[in-house]
Amino acid sequence: MRSTTLLYLAVGLCLAAPVAAQGTKSATRATDTASSHNLIRPIDIKWGPAPASLRKGAQIAVLAGDPGSAGPYTLRLKLPAGYRIAPHWHPTDENVTVLSGAFYLGMGETFDAKAAKMLPAGGYATLPAEMRHFAMTKGTAIVQVHGTGPFVINYVNPADDPSKAPATPAK
Repeated sequence: MRSTTLLYLAVGLCLAAPVAAQGTKSATRATDTASSHNLIRPIDIKWGPAPASLRKGAQIAVLAGDPGSAGPYTLRLKLPAGYRIAPHWHPTDENVTVLSGAFYLGMGETFDAKAAKMLPAGGYATLPAEMRHFAMTKGTAIVQVHGTGPFVINYVNPADDPSKAPATPAK
């Protein structure tokens, strides 16, 4: 009985299909097979730079669907220690599961580290469409995000959007 439960847990954590993130094809795909199902071992997940709408340092692996299109998607974010995501909102519901480390979430239009609630590994949050929230890490964390796309980040303060920052001149 225990081995069957572990098998179902492993399969549930690893099911995936190919996709792209934030409407771009730059996200690293976990697999290139467009079949009805895929099994992905954690060691086979291919991480790449997160889209420009997130600050540098975050990595992404898109596991299923296309976050930039209508329809279901699943992605993972690997966030370094001290990473912050400024107050923002999404036009669709966002579901977050903490896979490793600790992930801090706060609600509201102003970043307030003291108001953020810590979600440890195994923690889960549902954020309804248009809910203003922010996030941070103290140590390295990996979170899985799933929902129905398109997945879009709208920053409360447009100046917080890294994709709108002026390019740094090459030296």
